[in-house]
Amino acid sequence: MAGDGGDRDATAKAFGEAVNMTPARLEDWLGTDASHEVGQKGRGQKGGGESVGHASGRRIVGLLRTKKADLDEDDLAHMREVVGYVHRHLAQRPDGDVTDTPWRYSLMNWGHDPLK
Repeated sequence: MAGDGGDRDATAKAFGEAVNMTPARLEDWLGTDASHEVGQKGRGQKGGGESVGHASGRRIVGLLRTKKADLDEDDLAHMREVVGYVHRHLAQRPDGDVTDTPWRYSLMNWGHDPLK
């Protein structure tokens, strides 16, 4: 059954493996210009809107600061979305040095620094 202890534990474990940035580091990153410049904008948002990944990053900061027992089903669903995004995006790693690339910056918006 969704939301049971086993699912909660498995989701939290996968999320903890996918998100390798601390809440403070992610929060600092989300305040940078580079963070705001990458990612797909949500529906109905024009050039200046917040990207989907940037909004997700803000939510991830909150999730990282929430006790596992206090997570609700919506939180767990977002955590699973984050895990899926990180895994899909890692599979698309470009060749060469990725230090200053939109690919890395997008992943960092989702809480994962591939250089860490």
